[in-house]
Amino acid sequence: MERFGVKSAPSRNRSKTALYVTPQDRVTEFGSELHEDGGKLFCTSCNVVLNHVRKSAINDHLKSKTHTKRKAEFEEQNVRKKQRTLTASLQCNSTAQTEKTSVIQDFVKMCLEANIPLEKADHPAVRAFLSRYVKNGSLIPKSDQLRKAYLPDGYDNENQLINTEDR
Repeated sequence: MERFGVKSAPSRNRSKTALYVTPQDRVTEFGSELHEDGGKLFCTSCNVVLNHVRKSAINDHLKSKTHTKRKAEFEEQNVRKKQRTLTASLQCNSTAQTEKTSVIQDFVKMCLEANIPLEKADHPAVRAFLSRYVKNGSLIPKSDQLRKAYLPDGYDNENQLINTEDR
């Protein structure tokens, strides 16, 4: 064809995917049907991950029989559970985790101030006492973990207190 001066249409190698669409953009577009967590798009009623790049995949899912069935069940339950990614779940600090860390740090500080070796925390009688009478006392780790994980924090905190008192 080029011999006669007629040029063919350029080939289209572009894909039909939206390159710069984020999961959050799809959430604002589709409303409460979807939610985003950790860079992934979830169907709220089905708790499945959807491809946020292709709008047709989202539309097909929303029109599917399984989605309409699950949406009806979801609305009957009145319980709004949203699936979360593993990283988001691990980053969540609950009050129990905060309380556990606080108990362990206080225990290490008490041992340091009373000149009690951390190895004494491994004694069965001490373990029994802590688990019976101290809230979250059974969560206090063995002495080697106390030394590795919590002793440097206590040392740094005490160092900062001494430095501020000297000024």
